[in-house]
Amino acid sequence: MKFTSIMKMAFFSILSNKIRSLLTMLGIIIGISSVIVLVGMGEGTKQKVASQIEKLGTNLITVNIVGNRNKAVSTSELEELKKKPGVKDIAPVLNQGNINIKGGDKTATTTMEASTPNYSTIRKLNVDSGRFIEQNDLDNRFKVAVIGVTVADEIFGSRNVVGETININGYNFNIIGVLQAQGGSGGNSGDDRIIVPLTTAQRILKSRDIRTFYIEASDKDSVSEAMGYLQLFLNKKYNNDTKSYRIFDQTSLLETSNQANDSMTAMLSGIAGISLVVGGIGIMNIMLVSVIERTKEIGIRKAIGAKRENILTQFLIEAGSISGIGGMLGVLFGHAFAYIGNNYLKMDITISNNVVAVAFLFSVLVGIVFGMYPANKASKLNPIEALRFE
Repeated sequence: MKFTSIMKMAFFSILSNKIRSLLTMLGIIIGISSVIVLVGMGEGTKQKVASQIEKLGTNLITVNIVGNRNKAVSTSELEELKKKPGVKDIAPVLNQGNINIKGGDKTATTTMEASTPNYSTIRKLNVDSGRFIEQNDLDNRFKVAVIGVTVADEIFGSRNVVGETININGYNFNIIGVLQAQGGSGGNSGDDRIIVPLTTAQRILKSRDIRTFYIEASDKDSVSEAMGYLQLFLNKKYNNDTKSYRIFDQTSLLETSNQANDSMTAMLSGIAGISLVVGGIGIMNIMLVSVIERTKEIGIRKAIGAKRENILTQFLIEAGSISGIGGMLGVLFGHAFAYIGNNYLKMDITISNNVVAVAFLFSVLVGIVFGMYPANKASKLNPIEALRFE
């Protein structure tokens, strides 16, 4: 029997039971679309995080002093560290969370960051309107503030707020600038913050403790050299107690983020892959039912000369076709959801053609593997017993 004839018979059998075939495909459709979307979400998140880290600069080093019992770093110590090879600039930061702010009759809480004029250069911060903190503000302890767009929207309902007054923990500050929108979410939003001169915050908060500072290396290749001198400085200050501080550079942050993201994507993809296996079991179940229903048909075909491999091939084609069509529909649904997610749900989904190809081929393979047992059972039917089957 010609292969084309076997193909026609297989597709005729599928089309003669449209509803059953569609329901059988459902597990494959859900599995393929889920894998494509979940892997796409993982890849989109990875690219977004990489982009955000790149914006901060590949030569940025962040240092946090851990624990209130450990001595804070002084500005004079940072000035000495700044002279070391590989170190281009240093910006000390005094952070204070849950700061109460008020403008007019509206109140809110935000994060206050106190630093020096070079903070904007090191952290790649741009001002949308007005200006950033200057050395004169620092020297005279002026009560001036640069605010994020979230603070401007919440307190004033507008971003045209340069020259307005904002009350921070009971002190009135003049707004001198509004930062460009950076994005982010929740507590990690770069738009929900206020930046003031370091000396002003130290006087208001009655604290000179600097427990966070940012180092800008001369270039990407100088990061290791700068890290070496930084380690020597911190080990000397804290008697080689490495638990007293934490150092992050952008490369290590990106690697850590990618590892966590890859692990999460793999876990979610594995869960989605289970539905593919369930779909395969569904195909096997339906094909077994089909073998029973078509026992007499198989007996007649064998009686008029159909060979075992003809029957085997037909049932494998049916199983592979069901899973293949389900795979194609799953790909279409996956792309559709990605489009909706990117354009209407503000998600970051990046679909890879390689993932789509592998997912589709795997769906076909699942159908063939799970269709093997019913196909083999059908091909081994005794024609005489099959003709007697009622």
